[in-house]
Amino acid sequence: QVQLVESGGGLVQAGGSLRLSCAASGSIFSISFMAWYRQTPGNQRELVAGISDSGNTNYADSVKGRFTISRDNAKKTVYLQMSSLKPEDTAVYYCYHGLFRSWGQGTQVTVSS
Repeated sequence: QVQLVESGGGLVQAGGSLRLSCAASGSIFSISFMAWYRQTPGNQRELVAGISDSGNTNYADSVKGRFTISRDNAKKTVYLQMSSLKPEDTAVYYCYHGLFRSWGQGTQVTVSS
């Protein structure tokens, strides 16, 4: 099993930046697909960005050019750098570990207009 602990959420003005971090416990990290999802009330969780074990990335169209996902296997941590934030980015952001299909507890991101 794995535990995922997210941090870095908060309140930011439109146009601002935040960096989310997700630290994983356990020994299996470097070979796992990792991702960030987000969810707003009444909606399904949606994929924001993913990164493979080899570093290949993919992004939702709505965040391309503004968000960057990265990973540090030595620290067992995946990051989501978010820039040019918009009010519609407001959501709870969840870290996902693909190998164990596990979720973090979520971190709230609120973007004010």
